Amino acid sequence: MHIATVLVSSLLFFVLFFGIGFILNMLLRMTWVMAVIYPLVTIAIVDNISTFDYIFKTNESFGILGERIVGLQPVDITILSIGFLGAVTSGFIMRLLRAKGYQMF
Repeated sequence: MHIATVLVSSLLFFVLFFGIGFILNMLLRMTWVMAVIYPLVTIAIVDNISTFDYIFKTNESFGILGERIVGLQPVDITILSIGFLGAVTSGFIMRLLRAKGYQMF
């Protein structure tokens, strides 16, 4: 993968999950909600398995998920990690804004 693609993808993942986390924090008033939900979003991005298969074909589904997670390239891990960093950063920013007296909704 080209370095420009990695940089743009990383920036987009950071901004995307920062924005989603910030909006969820404002609406739900739960500071770390996106940081908790992010692993589920990552699983949905990595696997190509139906959610119902995790219930009805548990062993097979988790085996496939494990293989796909182990098979991730370092570039993919970097991009997903920067997305998680964006989700966590939105929590810290929201805490900072609330400490300074800003009220959202």
